Amino acid sequence: MMKRMIQLAGLLFGGLAGLEVQGRTNGIESWTQSSLGIWQGTSLYYFAIGALFGLLVASMAAGRIIRFMQRGIEQTAEMPMKDLLAGGGGLLAGLLLSVLLYPAVSKLGGPGLLIPAVMSLFFGYLGLRIGLHKKDELAAAATVILEQRAIQPAVDETSGFEEHKILDTSVIIDGRIADICKTGFIEGTLVIPEFVLEELQHIADSSDLLKRNRGRRGLDILNKIQKELDVRVLIYEGDFEEISEVDSKLVKLAKVLKGKVVTNDFNLNKVCELQGVSVLNINDLANAVKPVVLPGEEIIVQVIKDGKEHGQGVAYLDDGTMIVVEGGRDYIGTTMEVLVTSVLQTSAGRMIFAKPKLLEKAL
Repeated sequence: MMKRMIQLAGLLFGGLAGLEVQGRTNGIESWTQSSLGIWQGTSLYYFAIGALFGLLVASMAAGRIIRFMQRGIEQTAEMPMKDLLAGGGGLLAGLLLSVLLYPAVSKLGGPGLLIPAVMSLFFGYLGLRIGLHKKDELAAAATVILEQRAIQPAVDETSGFEEHKILDTSVIIDGRIADICKTGFIEGTLVIPEFVLEELQHIADSSDLLKRNRGRRGLDILNKIQKELDVRVLIYEGDFEEISEVDSKLVKLAKVLKGKVVTNDFNLNKVCELQGVSVLNINDLANAVKPVVLPGEEIIVQVIKDGKEHGQGVAYLDDGTMIVVEGGRDYIGTTMEVLVTSVLQTSAGRMIFAKPKLLEKAL
């Protein structure tokens, strides 16, 4: 089969070579066509002679050509992929160069088929050799390009992930998000989902006075953020109808936008962590900026009510931090000095445990 293909190629190229020779030895047009569509003239003669000569040469050289091709296939199979890519790239570049140069060369040597064939072989081989010689440099350049393309999407993905801050209902009603945005600590776009607005409106229309005031406060906070603060606000009009819970919709939206949920809801914070969604908890931020109180420090507080456990009293710092005073029940309504024994830090807030200093002195 391979031998017949080689003979057919020799027949074809031999005929074309015969036509090339005839075109260069005879300046007048020799192509005519009869009413039956049969070519006449010397061109047919030259084509037949060239085809026979090509067939003869191909038949004689078929064995060597087949062995040469087999060795080439074996050597190519043993070559590293880096060499194959470099050689293929060089060969392609050489062939492209021959195509670009052919119009200019054809004007000098006249039309024909030998010129493009010779140019293709020459420049293709030249590009192949240059590609193999420069394989290490080409591999290094390709590696750099691939690394840059791999890094760029990661940077874009990260920037997009940090850009959108999705507000939930509780953090809007809380109101501290407006003060945080005013300070410039929140960057990017604040995303307010339409289903959160609907929930706020539902709360504002509630018959319960406390809920109604909370809903209206949330709407006022949003109005302040949009009109008074220099932050970008996006009202997301999409919805996830297959999901009924607002918290689940927020988690889904955060995944779609690759953003972060801003909340002070402890339960939503935990759900986001389980779902792999980043969270900005306002309570965590508030706890982080509170004055640090360490065990062993002495502070002055006013015990205002009973604690959960027997004998405990409860006091509060100016920032709202609760202090549980052991044995402080007897001092309700009085201002006293206490000694801090331990500090409990959670996402829900900070608790300080202390005991009256008077008891410390008595001991």
